[in-house]
Amino acid sequence: MGTIILRIAAGIIAVLGLVVIAFLAMAPPYFDNKMNPVVPHAPYQVSEEAQALHATIPVADLHADTMLWNRDILKRNERGHVDLPRLREGGVFLQVFTAVTKTPSGQNYEENDASTDDIRTLAMVQRWPRRTWDSRTERAIYQAQKLAAFAGKDPGVIVVRSWSDLAAHSDYEGWRRQVDHPSDEEFAEEVKRLYQMTEEEYDAYAEANMKGPDFIQWPNCRDGICGSNSGYLHRGQAIHKVPHLAFILGTEGSHALDGDLANIDRLFDVGYRVMGLHHFFDNKLGGSLHGTSGDGLSDFGRAAVERMREKEIIIDVAHSSEQTVRDALAMGAGPFIVSHTGFDGHCSSPRNISDGLMADIAEDGGLIGVGFWEDVTCDASPAGIADAILYGANKFGVDHIALGSDYDGTVTVELDASELAAITQALMDAGMPDDDIRKVMGGNTVRFFLENLPAE
Repeated sequence: MGTIILRIAAGIIAVLGLVVIAFLAMAPPYFDNKMNPVVPHAPYQVSEEAQALHATIPVADLHADTMLWNRDILKRNERGHVDLPRLREGGVFLQVFTAVTKTPSGQNYEENDASTDDIRTLAMVQRWPRRTWDSRTERAIYQAQKLAAFAGKDPGVIVVRSWSDLAAHSDYEGWRRQVDHPSDEEFAEEVKRLYQMTEEEYDAYAEANMKGPDFIQWPNCRDGICGSNSGYLHRGQAIHKVPHLAFILGTEGSHALDGDLANIDRLFDVGYRVMGLHHFFDNKLGGSLHGTSGDGLSDFGRAAVERMREKEIIIDVAHSSEQTVRDALAMGAGPFIVSHTGFDGHCSSPRNISDGLMADIAEDGGLIGVGFWEDVTCDASPAGIADAILYGANKFGVDHIALGSDYDGTVTVELDASELAAITQALMDAGMPDDDIRKVMGGNTVRFFLENLPAE
């Protein structure tokens, strides 16, 4: 009898083990897919004129939470909003990736306390390193390490740490060079220069990827079709497109400091150049827009802001209380970014700060990223996003408006990163001048970071 019971117990344990293994394998992609949907839609119609304009723009986005998810961004995914192939198809040059390190249960725009921590559970389910389970700083470091690992596997990607890093990759002429039927030797030399390949690396890659005498297909092309900023060379058409992608790291709230000012330096050292002060709850720095207190900066918060500015870290006030923003402005800590938001005068929402305070941020030289989800724009279609952008440009000045998608931030969107040309089309349809479209779609963001990142 005892042997039978032991066998039954062993069988039950084995079954439970298989259930746990299956859950750990299936749960992360399930939740990623469920929490970051794209509304099904017919392909957006983008005119030749809009495509041509879009191809001249260093498209830039101020906010994506992609590193939160266990997703291989080197390949195209059927879930979520962002990966490298889709960024390139969308013409993106610069993407800010933000590290989410804590969210409250029952998260909402009105009021949250800090007593719960859903990211701890997500970290465990996604099998993040044990050190991340109890430390928000370690979660931020781990997400920085993930991004660095992805960048290390793609020669067209750089994680930007200084304005000189960005300047080296923001040659506007380099976006689209016309190659006039190059010879085999000229073609090879150009590819090696772009991808910093050795002769041996080029030979191996060309052998694996040549598609006939006139076409070489790079990893970010799919089925022979490449997007508006894809890395391909087609000698027959005498065109090549530069695949450089520049990534900047930011934190979604400074609870990522774990209450220790020394962690500002630790996060800076692993690459963080943008730090949000808050997320959906009050923290040691002061009040969140969605917290319980409405407070401004605490003494610790003031000390943190001072240290961030000493390090030339750019401050993001997207989730901070209005009093926190006023306090930080009074300290002269700007210019700020509001990385993902809408405008209260355009779409009244507890998620959007007042137009008056937004005007103060813009007057201080700040940059405002327009979000892609309905709660902040009241219309998440390309036309609705364009309408919010136009409101901001007219109200606060076109030089202060940018894209701030909040991709992969548990929001529902109507276009993913591959479809950003649809916004260019919508802005053209709304009558925005081409030069202004170039600014809001990326030019302003590239300029802002060139002006405000540390020198080294």
